[in-house]
Amino acid sequence: MSKQTNTKPEELLLYAVTDRHWLNGATLISQVEAALKGGATFIQLREKNLDDEAFYKEALEIQKLCRNYKVPFVINDNVELAKKIGADGVHVGQSDMEALDVRKVLGDDKIIGVSAQTVEQAKLAEEHGADYLGVGAVFPTGSKDDATEVSFETLKEICEHVHIPVIAIGGITRDNVVKLNQSGICGIAVISAIFGQTDIEAATADLKKQTKKMLGE
Repeated sequence: MSKQTNTKPEELLLYAVTDRHWLNGATLISQVEAALKGGATFIQLREKNLDDEAFYKEALEIQKLCRNYKVPFVINDNVELAKKIGADGVHVGQSDMEALDVRKVLGDDKIIGVSAQTVEQAKLAEEHGADYLGVGAVFPTGSKDDATEVSFETLKEICEHVHIPVIAIGGITRDNVVKLNQSGICGIAVISAIFGQTDIEAATADLKKQTKKMLGE
């Protein structure tokens, strides 16, 4: 049983989270476009150190790109910016604004994703109006310093206890994604498995293929 949310499970199949750590002279917009060409189904813009003006301009550019590819676009943490540019939604962590409060700011039709590490957090996020959950880290990861590892059993338990889509995040690669088979997730969220690769478009296409295989599609 699943309940009506502002995003569909198939949109969450391959969720790409940006990280300028991997730019190596390229622009973020060119990297996002390569990921979209490769078949990324969802984009989250994650910026920790950009000033407001640069973040705003970048968000507008990437939003336009995502609309061209008809892929949902959300912003990490920054609810005010998401509201200002009319993004499809936001993703918030446990230490950020509560889903209930985000909903009040953004309105009923926007996508709200929430990070969860436990069944309790997952159920609370669902009660508060989250549209999907990002659960992890499911494998060791170098992309987030504060990532807590979540066992396969906990991931599965979360999927069994909520009625909204769940995606796994944290340390996922083309080689270990198969280990998430039978967990109940509808997709994966990755950073370096896309943006840390030399050929982003090819890496994205390959990862999408492996993810579909894991899901039995």
